[in-house]
Amino acid sequence: MILKDYNLTAPQFTALQILINSGGMTISELSQEMDLACSTITDLIDRMEKSELVKRTRDDKDKRVVRVTTLEKGTEVLNKVMERRVQFLDNKLEDLSIEEKENLMNALEKLYKNMSEEYN
Repeated sequence: MILKDYNLTAPQFTALQILINSGGMTISELSQEMDLACSTITDLIDRMEKSELVKRTRDDKDKRVVRVTTLEKGTEVLNKVMERRVQFLDNKLEDLSIEEKENLMNALEKLYKNMSEEYN
């Protein structure tokens, strides 16, 4: 629901996160990071470019290379979505006691650690 409020699909949201965290990358790099075909990423970036979320620019060192970076609007949209997600989660957690919140946090940290070890 939150993504729809900002006319954003889940893959676009993921791409924005990756691009912001990396400072930009090529279609090929983004394709590998998202585990999607280059043609799928190209279509995704085309739509995001039309929405003024990202832009393509030629690499300064190698003009054959095209990099995708996030525009200000893309960063703003991502920040707004993240704020709404935090508010949503805060609302869902408000009935939990401090102990329950700590137990949940510990369990999630353990899950994250276990999942991270699997991928590294």
